[in-house]
Amino acid sequence: MSWFESFVLGLVQGLTEFLPISSSAHLRLTAAFAGWHDPGAAFTAITQIGTETAVLIYFRKDIARILSAWFRSLTDRAMRSDHDAQMGWLVIVGSIPIGVLGLTLKDQIEGPFRDLRLIATTLIGMGIVLGIADRLAARDETGGRHRVVKERKTLKDLGVRDGLVYGFCQAMALIPGVSRSGATISGGLLMGYTRESAARYSFLLAIPAVLASGAYELKDVGEGHVSWGPTIFATLVAFFVGYAVIAWFMKFITTKSFMPFVIYRILLGILIFALIWSGALSPHAGDSAG
Repeated sequence: MSWFESFVLGLVQGLTEFLPISSSAHLRLTAAFAGWHDPGAAFTAITQIGTETAVLIYFRKDIARILSAWFRSLTDRAMRSDHDAQMGWLVIVGSIPIGVLGLTLKDQIEGPFRDLRLIATTLIGMGIVLGIADRLAARDETGGRHRVVKERKTLKDLGVRDGLVYGFCQAMALIPGVSRSGATISGGLLMGYTRESAARYSFLLAIPAVLASGAYELKDVGEGHVSWGPTIFATLVAFFVGYAVIAWFMKFITTKSFMPFVIYRILLGILIFALIWSGALSPHAGDSAG
């Protein structure tokens, strides 16, 4: 991998990680469209450490408060009813599905799941799900003809059942094209949470999964065409770009609809299918990189 490739891929990772359009799919597609080797699951997981570091900094006050309350709840029974302490436990509970499925499906994640036809399918399918969830949220928030505004849930209403549902939604993102934020935000909206609450828990829930996945994949750096230098460079680029994007996205979702992302996902999925059917793009483009 050249330094230019690592810069472009780091830029793509930072731009797409927090948007509900799937960063892993866009890394795969960028390489395929440019005629580069598939950067692979290991490169993707490690560069996500960069964007997740942006989450740690952006939500540093929330994270510090949750960690403090959670650690105190280990020895102080009274603290176990504290909302922040409960959030710590709920992040752990919600991380179980992706941890188990990530290890179980490791070979599929690094192989068959990177087929561009599957990515196109998940882009379209999850785009439709996100669109439905967004419309339901908008209907509750604005009411409508013969309807009254319906109050939606916040993170104070989050319990173990909803935490696990969020966790299984996050685990769906093991398939490129689903999108970690897209799946968890969709799940949150369908369960009746506000846009801001769904996004905030989505980002907090991703921290253990992304950091653990990135650390696990460190051993594979240097194998094939991906080396340490370009990987670290791409991770740094992803961090700086990702921090700017997460700040913008958290402001965007408080007043705007997810429909632009829904339309983009569906059009991109259709484009990929059209290119594959026309023979202009191989569904396994770049796979020879290994």
